[in-house]
Amino acid sequence: MIRLEHVTKCFGGARVVDDVTLTIPPARTTALIGPSGSGKSTLLSLIVGLATPDDGEIEVASHLLTPLSAEKLRRLMGYVIQEGGLFPHLSARRNIELMAREMGWTPERQAARLDELLRLTRFPAPALERYPAELSGGQRQRVALMRALMLDPEILLMDEPLGALDPLIRADLQDDLADIFARLAKTVVIVTHDLAEAGFFAETIVLMNHGRIVQQGRFVDFVERPAEAFVTRFVRASARRLADLPPPPEGAR
Repeated sequence: MIRLEHVTKCFGGARVVDDVTLTIPPARTTALIGPSGSGKSTLLSLIVGLATPDDGEIEVASHLLTPLSAEKLRRLMGYVIQEGGLFPHLSARRNIELMAREMGWTPERQAARLDELLRLTRFPAPALERYPAELSGGQRQRVALMRALMLDPEILLMDEPLGALDPLIRADLQDDLADIFARLAKTVVIVTHDLAEAGFFAETIVLMNHGRIVQQGRFVDFVERPAEAFVTRFVRASARRLADLPPPPEGAR
């Protein structure tokens, strides 16, 4: 479980995260959504310990997250940043095995874990020797996911993992990720600006605006029981993006 109690974070005098209290249940998927600048990505970086709150407390797996405990607690968490964040000078294999090597895993243990992850993510083994620039966008995201899962963490944090992909690859990866989340039964927190994607992945959706939580609940709660006018506008804007797509050509129907 992840617990945030009155967490605030400021940058340059602006409150990017403003008095957030939130409990993220274990073994379930929670989506953080909101417009650009809403504070959702900053909240994720606070949870993983890459930033320190100015006020409030964060607990991860019943342990208080502090500058001293952050490195140890970070080993409980796999983190996938926007566009994967792979090291360009390392092959896919070396990117995935990076933390296992740092932890002193034997080559045999690394190989066995890598085989499990290849099957889980349906990544082609021959592509392990390629560098990130030689992989497709979807393959890079699968490598980033395998790297995050290499140490078999209890918690998986993902910041806009599919945002830079074209629609077809994104749809395929959405299906695969949903299946992976269900099979692993880990605590997953995924950041997205897309309400439909949040509803596809998550049992609980947390909508943020100006650093604050506006509403949290199931997808249907946002549609049928909006907490305030902003929620209604956000839902309508999300629906409008889909409605504005042109119809397929007559011959494609």
